[in-house]
This record gives sequence, structure tokens and C-alpha cells, in this order.
Amino acid sequence: SGLIGRSWTMVFISAGYRVKIYDVQTGQATRAVEEISKQLKELEEAGMLRGSLSAQEQTSLISSQEDLGQTLEGAFFIQECVFEDLTAKQGIFHNLESHVGEDVILSSSTSCLLPTDVFLQVTHKKRCIVSHPVNPPYYVKLVELVPHPETDAAVMEGTYSLMKEVGQSPVRLRREIDGFALNRIQYAIIAEAWRLVKDGVLSVADVDLVMSEGLGMRYAFIGPMETIHLNAEGLEQYMQRYGEGMKRVLSSFGPVPEFSEEDVKKINQVSCITSSSFLVRIAFLFMSFYTRPNIKVPSKVAAASVVFFFFTLYWRYCSKN
Repeated sequence: SGLIGRSWTMVFISAGYRVKIYDVQTGQATRAVEEISKQLKELEEAGMLRGSLSAQEQTSLISSQEDLGQTLEGAFFIQECVFEDLTAKQGIFHNLESHVGEDVILSSSTSCLLPTDVFLQVTHKKRCIVSHPVNPPYYVKLVELVPHPETDAAVMEGTYSLMKEVGQSPVRLRREIDGFALNRIQYAIIAEAWRLVKDGVLSVADVDLVMSEGLGMRYAFIGPMETIHLNAEGLEQYMQRYGEGMKRVLSSFGPVPEFSEEDVKKINQVSCITSSSFLVRIAFLFMSFYTRPNIKVPSKVAAASVVFFFFTLYWRYCSKN
């Protein structure tokens, strides 16, 4: 019933599904429902609520449960949202299996644990799958669907259809792989950015600008494959022109960074400074939002609260480093 669990709940109820929230900590599920109800009202007032149902109608689809057996009654899809602890997740899925039939899909939100490990203690692994969201799932719609080696094809297709139905953008990995897809691509970018800074080629600020004012502007709309296809007369032409150059540059990449404590401290100090300018830009964006006459007062208060929260968090963190 934490951030990811609440976000998944909001996604599912936006499409009209009933959701039961269960948490081992007494009272936590009830508090989650209250928080979701508050968020839905704010989204509705700001004109950002997903789905055709009102905030009140969506809230009525949620219930909090203290008993696991009652929670699972009538369920056809279970989304686990526990913190990234392998032992905890294994125990949960082992316990879940004794409460539901073999046709109920068991899905994990894990961002880095392989399905083979997560579902190790499950007997009927054919109904197991990882549905990894990107935080926050309500606004960032990508979901990575990662099968266990024994996952039934119908489970993958059923989960894919469900994610499409609730408004997400699922991608199907054909097999499990460490880091899935998003983190493998993300880590490749981070590694080269780190090397460029550590080797003195670019400053931290300039590396971020390469992404925010360059690649990020492009990749926000089209992916790398579509980019190279459109950057010439098709992908074949692109590779004829740039293939050898790409191989030459790629061969010059250094080893995986050590991310040593010394390097982390140096880059962190600079990042605190560069991040402050980013927060200032965010503040100006919120102020432009705040001064719009068509935005209701509760949404303006929420916006101001978010800005204040991030500035407080930022300065508190940097003051310790």
C-alpha cells in the first residue's frame, strides 16, 4: 500500500476495476485508501483525472482489507508491490499460492529481481509474471512485462491486454534478463555519462545538457530505432553511412565504472549545485501554473506544497553533503 501500490490502484480503478488493498501493517491499507481518495479529488479539480468515472466513483471501487483470504476472494489478477527484498517477495508469493486457484495471475512489481528468483517457491509458475512499472505509474505509462521461463503464453497476452485496457503502455520481453530493458538502457547511458565526467571530457552540467537539450528532446517522442530510421532514407541507409563510425566510437568506450566513493562525492557536490538551477526552473513552471486564472485554489495549494517540499528536501540533503 506504499507509493507503487497506491499508483497501481489508481491505474486499475481508472478503468473501472475493483481493487482490494492488503498490507501486513494494521491500518496501512485504510490510510492508503484515504490518500488515494485525496489524490483523485485533486486530480479531478486539476482536470487530470484518468478514465471516464468521477473521483468519487473511482474511490468507491477501492476497499482496504486486514485479512489476506478475504482480500483474494474473487481476484483474477494480483499485483505485488513490496519493497525490493527477495526473501520477502518469495515468501509472499508462496503464501499467495495457497489462497488462490491456478488460473489467477501472480504479478510482481519488482524493478530488478529476476522472475526465476522471485517465483522460486511458487509451484505453478506458469501463471507468474513481472509487471515492472516506471515510477510514478499513474503518469509514466510504460510497463515492462517479464516472463518466468515457465510462464504460459496466455498469461503474457492476458497481462498485456489488461495493461492496455487500463491505459498503460506495456512492452513484452521474450525472456528474462538482468535489469530488464529500461534499466539496461538507462545504465548504459549513466555509465558513459559517468566516464565522460570522470575523464574530464565534460562537466556534470554539460553532460546533463546533452540529454535534456539534445537526446532527451528527441527520445521523448521517438525511440532510438525510429530515430535512426528517420535520420536517413531508412535504417539500411543509416547503417551504410554511420555504421563504421558507430563501431569505432563504441570500441573506444571504457570499462564499467567503479563508482568509487571518491568519485561519487565529487560528482555529488557538483550535482547539488546544478540541481538547484533545475529546481528553480521547476519553481517557475509551477508559478506559471499557479497564476493561471482557470486553475482552482486547491490545485494551486497542492502545486505550492510540491515546490516547497522539493526545495526543503533538496537543501536538507545538500546541507548534509
